[in-house]
Amino acid sequence: QVQLVESGGGLVQPGGSLRLSCVASGFIFNIYTMDWYRQAPGKQRELVAAIGSDFTTNYADSVKGRFTISRVNAKKTVYLQMNSLKPEDTAVYYCHQRGTGTGSWGQGTQVTVSS
Repeated sequence: QVQLVESGGGLVQPGGSLRLSCVASGFIFNIYTMDWYRQAPGKQRELVAAIGSDFTTNYADSVKGRFTISRVNAKKTVYLQMNSLKPEDTAVYYCHQRGTGTGSWGQGTQVTVSS
């Protein structure tokens, strides 16, 4: 079955950087679009970044120029490099496979940006 395992979250000061990783298994990774979502307390889950099977990328306006999504198909891994982090980036970040129906989700990794 599909499994997505995120890692790399943590506590970071404003202006700092983190790199999230999502290791996938149970499906043919290279043919799927992969997404990173986030959900802050009391807010709806929102799409942060996406990368297609052809490596095209899309970003939420709030993270453009600060976050970079990438993938290494040989490692079945998608990354989210987050730079110039702001307190409003604090959220649980989820990896998502854009498959049939609602796709599949990882368990999430907490990112907290605070001084």
